[in-house]
Amino acid sequence: MTVWLVGARGMLGGVFAGSLVHAGVRVVQTGNELDIADREAVRALVRVERPTTIINCAAYTKVDDAETHAREAERCNVLGPENLALVAHEAESCLVHFSSDYVFAGDANQPYDEAAPGAPASVYGRTKWEGERRVLALQNRGRLYVVRTSWLFAAHGNNFVRTMLRLLAREDELRVVSDQIGRPTYAPDLAGAVLRLVGMDARGIAVEPGIYHYANHGSTSWHGFAQAIREGALRRRFPVRAREVRPIATPEFPRPAPRPRYSVLSTQRFEAETASVPRPWQDALEACLDELGASAGVA
Repeated sequence: MTVWLVGARGMLGGVFAGSLVHAGVRVVQTGNELDIADREAVRALVRVERPTTIINCAAYTKVDDAETHAREAERCNVLGPENLALVAHEAESCLVHFSSDYVFAGDANQPYDEAAPGAPASVYGRTKWEGERRVLALQNRGRLYVVRTSWLFAAHGNNFVRTMLRLLAREDELRVVSDQIGRPTYAPDLAGAVLRLVGMDARGIAVEPGIYHYANHGSTSWHGFAQAIREGALRRRFPVRAREVRPIATPEFPRPAPRPRYSVLSTQRFEAETASVPRPWQDALEACLDELGASAGVA
């Protein structure tokens, strides 16, 4: 068994690399040196390595920058996934591609399931939506999985938890939006969930290909998430200067790209297909903070 890990240098790719190596799987890792928007380059690598599974962790995730760099976002989020799906079909490989809660409008009042209509408001969201559509258009040609997730964090890489810890240690007060609601997702938990989906866990039973949602259990606001990070940091005696995390409304923190007001993902399909339930995001955050404390990597 060989897994080609695309985007291995990023936060999620790094987590997957560790999980796969620990499982004794042969892993081929590529980062920016391979342009997945170049179909012939993708095809050439697959011919040489012959991966049984391709896991695409590559993405243009700079949400605000995408508003003025649409072409770059399209190459990574649309053309790249389409090429991987086509080449996976040719090689009879399984493909896992990740998408985002930003494909939804954010105006719902109950969790989005996989059949909910996409209506992205940002360039980033539109490119992720189009990318997953192109992958799913080839679904009848092979084992293709699209996994939507949200609010991804880990002990390494650029993410909300590490940003908040850095700001908590530096600022007297933080101001964080309280009117955007979603489900935080711990990258190691997502990696374990994906390996379960494709049959690379202890069960060894793959579920039906298609689109799935995965996030840790429970929803919160960015402010609620930040408050929990501060409380966890204080318990561990991490450096915390900020005396308060103050809730603010979205208009008080204007950004170039619009954010969904409510982007809670329903994980009922994942739970039914895998007979497993994501752990609460609060427990996952504790695990992340413990890892950061053990490595002293809180900056």
